[in-house]
Amino acid sequence: MKSDVIKRGGERAPHRALLRALGCTDRDIEQPFIGVINSYNETIPGHIGLREVAEAVKAGIRMAGGTPFECNTIGVCDGLAMNHPGMKYSLASRELIADSVEILAQAHGFDALVLITNCDKIIPGMLMAAARLNLPAILVSGGPMLAGHLDGRAVDLSDVFMAVGAVSRGEMTEAELERLERAACPGCGSCAGMFTANTMNCLTEALGMGLPGHGTIPAIHAGRIALARKAGMQVMELLARPIRPLDILTPAAFGNAFAVDMALGGSTNSVLHLLAIAHEAGIEIPLQEVNEASERTPHLCRMSPAAGGHHLEDLDRAGGIPALMRRLLEGGLLEGSVLTVSGRTLAESVSTARVGDDAVIRPLDAPYSPSGGLAILFGNLAPDGAVVKQAVVAPEMQQHSGPARVFDSEEEATAAIMAGQFREGDVLVIRYEGPKGGPGMREMLTPTSLLSGMGVDDKVALLTDGRFSGATRGAAIGHISPEAAERGPLAAVRDGDLIRIDIPNRALTLEVDEGEITRRLAALPPWEPPVKSGYLRRYAEMVTSASTGAVFRE
Repeated sequence: MKSDVIKRGGERAPHRALLRALGCTDRDIEQPFIGVINSYNETIPGHIGLREVAEAVKAGIRMAGGTPFECNTIGVCDGLAMNHPGMKYSLASRELIADSVEILAQAHGFDALVLITNCDKIIPGMLMAAARLNLPAILVSGGPMLAGHLDGRAVDLSDVFMAVGAVSRGEMTEAELERLERAACPGCGSCAGMFTANTMNCLTEALGMGLPGHGTIPAIHAGRIALARKAGMQVMELLARPIRPLDILTPAAFGNAFAVDMALGGSTNSVLHLLAIAHEAGIEIPLQEVNEASERTPHLCRMSPAAGGHHLEDLDRAGGIPALMRRLLEGGLLEGSVLTVSGRTLAESVSTARVGDDAVIRPLDAPYSPSGGLAILFGNLAPDGAVVKQAVVAPEMQQHSGPARVFDSEEEATAAIMAGQFREGDVLVIRYEGPKGGPGMREMLTPTSLLSGMGVDDKVALLTDGRFSGATRGAAIGHISPEAAERGPLAAVRDGDLIRIDIPNRALTLEVDEGEITRRLAALPPWEPPVKSGYLRRYAEMVTSASTGAVFRE
């Protein structure tokens, strides 16, 4: 056992004395040590229930003959960090979370890990750590929030962001906005649509690192606590066999995750995170493979933020990710032989799953579209790629050409949108918001939601080297690589330049002569980091391109 380094032999008497100071019995010390790494804090709505989840996990570990030790790592609420400098820290926190899990596990000699997560960067950060450490590990999430209800319709956080745009346009009153604000988020859990947190929790199941139900059982349901107890018990089986993360996180498992992502129409951030997790697992995934997954996988689920989309509670009621995966497996779109933390293959794990509602998980022969929800665009404006959630782009914007309206920060763009300083047909460009240039690659839900709330997300496109929230809809193209701070072509764009977007043909083109682009880039002054000290300065110096997952340089 790895934990023997702190409990076996006469020279470890001081270590055992410290364990006894914790109240450990001889049996506690004799049993395997299981790290229960909890991301609980009182800032994130998705985390309010994680103390109860942790207690259930620890109960399961004890039931199966292990000794749990609960530790904590950090978490950032993207919603609260949105549209101010705090968002610079969101993606950057992913690396700190992975590092802190590594530190806790290695310093304390844990034999196995249960990683308790919910929300955005915490899920991929913990998966990255699991791959890096390769100790028997299982993830368990706090579950999704229920949708709110107002005037007979389901609502969620994305509706509130869009309502701000409607108010600015005079199409909604402040009083109506307040009613929506009070109804949209009825309780704990990760925000109710297929935003980044719920996308990544669902993909944790698809990767095989979470038990069935991990991604969709609502936070307030008793099944969530039962799942946590099962996870605590199951980690002991993983340790006994042993089954390790790198036995599960294989190239085929990542192929399955991308296929499920396409069928769900998940967040664009999932591409960034799956690339980073694969990097930790020693697997290289060219972005072109993402397009190949999209081309062969139909879009079967219409989830919020898509107009009229379902919520996670609907997906859970319809059979959840196991039902979706069985449908994809029957269509030959998944690799069923891969191993999962259930101790069984994927095919075995989903063999009893059933789709309970074809309106929520459509049949393979009646999809929303024959191709998946995400697409990677290439061209002279994005030589290394850019990402778009094509499932929420209006048909008339799938192919669009328009003049550029250029902003060098999210704040500039937001102010201009609020003031109505754009025209229908414009392509709004927000640059110097990439991993290095931001630094931190901020999500930009505010500008996209303003455009949606103003009713022009089918008339105006938005491009950035930053990111978009999973709650974004419209012709919003992010992760443009190389980023402007690295002297990518985005830095050469000027107001009025014609930009051509062709999502069906996976192209993003700046209609400017290549020689002129080169001259413009050469004439730019040296780029200076906007943050001069602290973690963000170090992050900007170490981070790589979005096209490689925005991981740190080796």
